[in-house]
Amino acid sequence: MGFSEFLGNEKIVAALRGAFRSSRVPHALLFTGPRGVGKYTLARMFAQAANCERLTDDFCGECPTCIQISPLADPQKLMEQGLVERGESADAATVERIPLILQTHPDVWVVVPDPVRRKSPVARPMLRIGQLRAVRRAAYFEPTRRRRVFILDGAETMRSDVANVFLKILEEPPGSATLILTAPSPFSLLPTILSRCMQFHFAPLPVAEVEAILKSHSDRKPAELRLAAQLSEGSPGLALELDLQDAVEKRRTALRILERAARGQGFAQLFADTAALAKDRESSFEELIAVFYGLLSDLLELNAGIRSPLLRNPHLSKELEGLARSIDAAWIGRAIVGMDKMAGGLRRNLNRQLGLDALAVSLAPSQSSVPGRK
Repeated sequence: MGFSEFLGNEKIVAALRGAFRSSRVPHALLFTGPRGVGKYTLARMFAQAANCERLTDDFCGECPTCIQISPLADPQKLMEQGLVERGESADAATVERIPLILQTHPDVWVVVPDPVRRKSPVARPMLRIGQLRAVRRAAYFEPTRRRRVFILDGAETMRSDVANVFLKILEEPPGSATLILTAPSPFSLLPTILSRCMQFHFAPLPVAEVEAILKSHSDRKPAELRLAAQLSEGSPGLALELDLQDAVEKRRTALRILERAARGQGFAQLFADTAALAKDRESSFEELIAVFYGLLSDLLELNAGIRSPLLRNPHLSKELEGLARSIDAAWIGRAIVGMDKMAGGLRRNLNRQLGLDALAVSLAPSQSSVPGRK
């Protein structure tokens, strides 16, 4: 039990343990990296190590404090419990007055993007001002053990005005508390917040390491384990929760859209495919965009003639090779720019299907007339 259970990104673990040993624990940390790579898990381990009753630079997992903090390993269960207690029909005022805070130990808080309702969550959960105001008040309380730890998971969902409320904590940091922010990228946060955090970027794990983790946590067949590890792009958490059949079908549909856009034909079916992807509420639009980025990265490597490319979608290698022969680097560049614009439009509530349709049409060889669409 302890940090030794955390797989990958050993240098980050070593740096955190060194901070404990030297008694120079940062007041603010920023963990960035792809979803499922272990940012939240290590943040929770940090909270246990900061308050363990037996160890000073690690956690035993067996003392009363470690045991009390350990349920935070499954935040989804605690989040659902909190939403039930607040009430399914909570209005905006209630959401801010009763902020969603996950807490199993008085010194450790986890703040997650608030979906408002459990049965019919909002399209884009986000960290809300009520949550951050609660953190700002509690951050200056004296800890019952050694250190108060506040984990803000999904920090990129803070609006700029909400982020400014949080910034006040970082400007006058409490001496006995550490705030840990997690986000996919540092560029999704305000520069004023970045400058006040010690930053650690979590690199994706090699496919072999992800596959080894899956073997010990899954009963899938060897071929399925390998494919899940490849599609996860180095994120063991994502690989564990991956619906393999659904993931494969999404990538096939996305590739069909790119193929028809490149040919400038079959727009009726293309629009049917974009409609199917747009109506999928099980996946966020960010995840859908990531699927397209993965396909375009594969096409870029194949188009460039790289010898033995490490494809992100090896199960589609034949289809990708065929499409790569029919397009050039300029076409791929236009597609990537189009995806960048869609990613930028997420905060403006961009319509999924219209965004995909417009991108597909813009990539067609001839835009003078588009069959199957009026």
